[in-house]
Amino acid sequence: MSVPGPSPPDGVLTAPPDCLGAAEPTLGLSDTSPDEGLVEDLMVDDKAVEQLAEGLLSHYLPDLQRSKQALQELTQNQVVLLDTLEQEISKFKECHSMLDINALFTEAKHYHAKLVNIRKEMLMLHEKTSKLKKRALKLQQKRQKEELEREQQREKEFEREKQLTAKPAKRT
Repeated sequence: MSVPGPSPPDGVLTAPPDCLGAAEPTLGLSDTSPDEGLVEDLMVDDKAVEQLAEGLLSHYLPDLQRSKQALQELTQNQVVLLDTLEQEISKFKECHSMLDINALFTEAKHYHAKLVNIRKEMLMLHEKTSKLKKRALKLQQKRQKEELEREQQREKEFEREKQLTAKPAKRT
């Protein structure tokens, strides 16, 4: 009932192994290579090859083109995402640098306040030293005046004592 076809190449099973007789050798899948036993002088019609190729292309080409389009879209989306990511990174860097700048301004204000306080203290110390110098000058002048008055007082006392001392009278 079956139509006899071309005989299979050597080593290729045509029926399940349990249907074969014990006299026939059975070959496992790993016993032979796929190229072994092929008929090398196989005549193939060019038109059949062309039709098979066209069928193969028509079967797989639309899926491959859709895959290619999807990969291109993914690549474009990746580029857009990378650009966006770089922009976000630059924004974070700017924010970080702004925080650094704000910290510097805060530190500058702090040191400015310190300088203002130091300047006030220096002005206050200058005023105090000026007042102390004036006071020292007044005290020195007062001492000199007191010494001069004492000296004058001593001279007066000395003159008075001189006048009070007995003088020999002059004979005339």
